[in-house]
Amino acid sequence: MLDPFDRRISYLRVSVTDRCDLRCVYCMAEDMTFLPKKDLLTLEELDRLCGAFIDLGVDKIRLTGGEPLVRRGVMQLFQSLGSRIGGGGLKELTVTTNGTQLPKMAEDLFKAGVRRINVSLDTLDPTTFANVTRWGKLDQTLDGIFAAKAASLAVKINAVALKGVNEHEYDRMIAWCGEHGFDLTLIETMPMGDISGDRTDQYLPLSEVRRRIARNWTLLPSSHVTGGPARYETVQETGRRIGFITPMTHNFCESCNRVRLTCTGTLYMCLGQEDAADLRAPLRDPTVDNAGLQDAILSAIARKPKGHDFVIGRSQRPSVGRHMSVTGG
Repeated sequence: MLDPFDRRISYLRVSVTDRCDLRCVYCMAEDMTFLPKKDLLTLEELDRLCGAFIDLGVDKIRLTGGEPLVRRGVMQLFQSLGSRIGGGGLKELTVTTNGTQLPKMAEDLFKAGVRRINVSLDTLDPTTFANVTRWGKLDQTLDGIFAAKAASLAVKINAVALKGVNEHEYDRMIAWCGEHGFDLTLIETMPMGDISGDRTDQYLPLSEVRRRIARNWTLLPSSHVTGGPARYETVQETGRRIGFITPMTHNFCESCNRVRLTCTGTLYMCLGQEDAADLRAPLRDPTVDNAGLQDAILSAIARKPKGHDFVIGRSQRPSVGRHMSVTGG
């Protein structure tokens, strides 16, 4: 699949639920109203849609949320998609998680074909962790991370850079990731959804973060790519990679190869734009076969914009009204 700017679309991110067992301050309001369960696609429907994308050339799928591992029966979807790795057209199946469910699910994820995961961890301080997640327990996420490592899953830590919250911790996190064999990616906060707060108070440009990190660590160029938006360097002292996702200071749109499917069957061609395509209607129309479903997908890809227009400022409303948990992180 090629979009209007000749970018090959090979990466599908699928939000299997908008629900989460945490309430991170940059992602959700504390008192969230979640979608009624009746509005969600079934796991079988999500599987069929993913299959249509794979047949059109998507070779990497990441399951996200919300927190994807809280969806009941989700392992069924992992197993079905995992069976398509290799001869079925899929090269990689991954997941982004907050880690809380990994102690009981990490081994099953590996058996299903997952080989690497992203775990959201913004701080190594228990009190800060509780404040950022509003009620999470750091030990629960750490237990999940080490359960994943024990299950032979490669772990990458995702940390959102938050001004005045965790900006003093990056040296500690780099050292901790180096000690345990994890890569680390830092992410700028994005203006998505009403979070009951001012994002200007949270926003920390990663250009400044990188400058601070370079005082104490030697950052070497890296050609490593994962198909995602991060730009990687290697930390010479630890041998691990550090990635920077910079939608605000340096957007990654020129190389965008991804689209996002929500748990309701809405396809967003760009994280930072509201234009979307309804795939639930053709999916549930008994007169539409797989070829018709693929036509609907191709029609949507033909509308993929060149890039997003994220802006953060005290006078600015969120650039995108929907929460990240709806779109899929």
